[in-house]
Amino acid sequence: MFLNWNEYRSGLLATIGKFAKLQPEFMKGFQQMDKGASENKHLDPKTHELIALAVAVTTRCDGCLAVHVDAAVKHGATREEIAEALAVAINLNTGAALTYTARALDVYDSLPNK
Repeated sequence: MFLNWNEYRSGLLATIGKFAKLQPEFMKGFQQMDKGASENKHLDPKTHELIALAVAVTTRCDGCLAVHVDAAVKHGATREEIAEALAVAINLNTGAALTYTARALDVYDSLPNK
């Protein structure tokens, strides 16, 4: 086990609560953005959380993992569904690396003194 994720999540949310007291208007805006991303209801809550989780993995956000795995499970996501969403995220990151490989070769090709 890497972390005690339940303790981590609780501590993180407590610290964010302290930040919210220092920056209440910012946090209202953040919460409004979160609400706006899900209020159209085109995606069910489980799918919304699986997407959030995939993004959390690609951005390497431990706090996001702690929050969104918990939320995905609360919305009915199985371990297998979470794994599939993460496989999509891994694949997309691999694709991004492949795309940037082409850019790196393009930089090389543009060098005058190779």
